[in-house]
Amino acid sequence: MIWIAVLFVLSLAYLLQWRRNKNKKARKLPPGPRGFPIIGNLHMLGSHPHRDLHRLSQKHGPIMYLRLGFVPTIVVSSPQAAHLFLKTHDLLFASRPPHEAAKYEEFSAARNFFEYMSWGQRNLSFSQYGAYWRNMRKMCTLELLSTTKINTFQAMRKEELDLLIEKILEVAARRDDDDVCVDLSAKVATLSANMSCRMVLGKKYMDEEFDEKGFKGVMQEGMQLGAAPNIADYIPYIGKLDLQGLTPRMKAVAKTFDDFFEKIIDEHVQSQNTDKGKTKDFVDVLLGFVGTEESEYRIERPNIKAIILDMLAGSMDTSATAIEWTLSELMKNPRVIKKVQKELESVVGIERKVEESDLEKLHYLNCVIKESLRIHPVAPLLIPHYSLQDCTVGEYFIPKNSRVIINAWAIMRDPIVWSEADKFWPERFEESSVDVRGHDFELIPFGSGRRGCPGIQLGLTVIRLVVAQLVHCFEWELPRGVMAGDLDMSEEFGLTMPRAKHLFVVPTRYRLLK
Repeated sequence: MIWIAVLFVLSLAYLLQWRRNKNKKARKLPPGPRGFPIIGNLHMLGSHPHRDLHRLSQKHGPIMYLRLGFVPTIVVSSPQAAHLFLKTHDLLFASRPPHEAAKYEEFSAARNFFEYMSWGQRNLSFSQYGAYWRNMRKMCTLELLSTTKINTFQAMRKEELDLLIEKILEVAARRDDDDVCVDLSAKVATLSANMSCRMVLGKKYMDEEFDEKGFKGVMQEGMQLGAAPNIADYIPYIGKLDLQGLTPRMKAVAKTFDDFFEKIIDEHVQSQNTDKGKTKDFVDVLLGFVGTEESEYRIERPNIKAIILDMLAGSMDTSATAIEWTLSELMKNPRVIKKVQKELESVVGIERKVEESDLEKLHYLNCVIKESLRIHPVAPLLIPHYSLQDCTVGEYFIPKNSRVIINAWAIMRDPIVWSEADKFWPERFEESSVDVRGHDFELIPFGSGRRGCPGIQLGLTVIRLVVAQLVHCFEWELPRGVMAGDLDMSEEFGLTMPRAKHLFVVPTRYRLLK
């Protein structure tokens, strides 16, 4: 009987949607593939939606209309179209859609309310556009992401990177042993997590203090869940049935983070009460605004937890993913890594390690980073935008409450803009002024407009520094029997897109004078 009732409700909802679409027929929607009743075009999205959407856009155009369940969806797949949505009409699309992974619901008697992933869309990434989002972005920029704040953590970044180099040296010293491979993906993930925790939380935390899966493991699962096409988002009438089984996983990940952040907040509250001379970290700053009615940053514990997770995910998982892809391309292209090392020898020398003050002088390295971000964007589909009202973009009518998906992966492989678009060729940027900061719409790994990533400068600093240091300090080889051309470059889709398999490499020689 329950399935008959579900079918009746879905059919009724479909008829209502059909009538709404009929009323809009006179208005020209973007072209797109025909879909099925109720599910629309959901069946066309597989395990790699960025590739599926790219394939569809090649047939239907750079501004494409899909119906995912009952949700009108616009897919943007060219620099010119991205300019229209992210600059010309930026304000109309500055919000975020309601998201099942950000849902707020009663969870347990121990806490009155428990929220999925972003505590009711209270973070920067998923929160809807408005005064709250503007205030939180301003606070996060001033207190963590400004140039001044970034520079205050320079010594910490050096310390953590030196520890990584020492650990790799220990492996390189066992060159004659069989077990000399370094899991560079894991090493970089740990380094990035340590840096992020020290910036945001004030200290490092061991995996056993977090969860049996480890900090990185739970973070990656959260990223995958946040990007997974959830039927409940598109056909809400059957959301409670949880046909994909995502709800228990979201609750488990959210509870892990919630318990951890409760512990961190309690530690900081206790520290504030007992150690008045303690240097304030980001959590201390957030706690300073709790219950302050006069402040424009009026926040409570759920807000703090959501923002902490946002800052950790934004500074940790994204940087680690970008670094491992860049190192992967360098291992796959020996010519390029030799050219980077030659530049490092010229600019830095072989008597010392790379300093952050060297980074702006490393022009070819910067070309390598740009090319890696172009061909392996950290977020292949930027977090969806949301139309606040009916509007016209170019010649097309965009309905209110449409989701707008910017396919950055497709844009940055557009053959009209990029010659040999699928080829890793850093030299394409040597005489080019195109940058990654959101002003050039053919290269938008960090997004653009109001919802562009506020941590671009921090991210670029960490990515460039870590890649430069690892390449400068060591000679690297792939494991025995693995040729450069055979290196597995498969990807795993999520809010971020890391390698599907970890990168294992062999450090053969320390390159600097001791």
